[in-house]
Amino acid sequence: MTWSIAQVPDLSRRTALVTGASGGIGRETARVLAAHGAHVVLACRSAERGRAVAEWAGGSTEVLELDLASLDSVHGATARVRDRHGRLDLLVNNAGVMFPSYGRTADGFEAHFGVNHLGHFALTGLLLDLMTAVPGSRIVTVASLAHRAGFGPLDADRARSAAGRRSVMAYGRSKLANLLFARELGRRLTAAGAATLSLAAHPGLSPTALWHGDPRALLRPVVAAGMRWLAQPPEAAALPSLRAATDPRVPDDYLGPGERFGSRGAPVPARSSRAARDAVAQARLWELSEELTGVRYAFASTLGPVGPAMGVCPVTGTRG
Repeated sequence: MTWSIAQVPDLSRRTALVTGASGGIGRETARVLAAHGAHVVLACRSAERGRAVAEWAGGSTEVLELDLASLDSVHGATARVRDRHGRLDLLVNNAGVMFPSYGRTADGFEAHFGVNHLGHFALTGLLLDLMTAVPGSRIVTVASLAHRAGFGPLDADRARSAAGRRSVMAYGRSKLANLLFARELGRRLTAAGAATLSLAAHPGLSPTALWHGDPRALLRPVVAAGMRWLAQPPEAAALPSLRAATDPRVPDDYLGPGERFGSRGAPVPARSSRAARDAVAQARLWELSEELTGVRYAFASTLGPVGPAMGVCPVTGTRG
């Protein structure tokens, strides 16, 4: 059976946080979660754009100002979430940059790696204890087909290099880091007996604002032509994230579109590169990320039911 929005279950009494919710795939993800009863925290760099999305989406929402290019902003945002909420059911690490106008983040990290990976690593770690005892809770990290272009080591030197602003490989490394992180987080959560699942998804290709940053004018006609054949609109591109977040019987730990080389179509188990499945690389990236962000994860075991679950997940056999 082809999975669609019609299969999203009732999410009443659940709280979700979606990063990058001010546009594109994040906005559509937030809208669907709110339409199915969740209270959705719209984590956006621009509070003004977040408020516009809240009005457009309807349902129960709130706006959280969050700039993933600043660890100070991440700490401030997570403190506000903790003040307002005693639990978190869904965390969708969706926000990202590609070919940004700046080379480094506020903390001196290469922009792709700093925003796409390190900002989300810190955010997740600072919110994790709100999730680990919540049945059915899930963390979904949005990767990309471009993770296959992530050549070269993920190390401290590359993390601080400003040379990647216009580099497909730098973007690819950040997306490879997303997959490595999601899988290492999943392993650690399982080892701790936590109620939370860590999954990953990729949207295929979608003509969102992310593509507007490509500064190479010669590539724009090629990209436009490819998009017409391969891409899908944001409401379709959001389906892998939504399935990973809500399907009680999610079939795999990594989902993506199933047609045209994974660029479009209904969400199905997705293939990843050998590098993304490297357990040693996953552990090394984790250690590097803790060192660079200063965020150390505390894995609290499940303390018993504190709310409704969504069913048994065949990926791990735990409640999910």
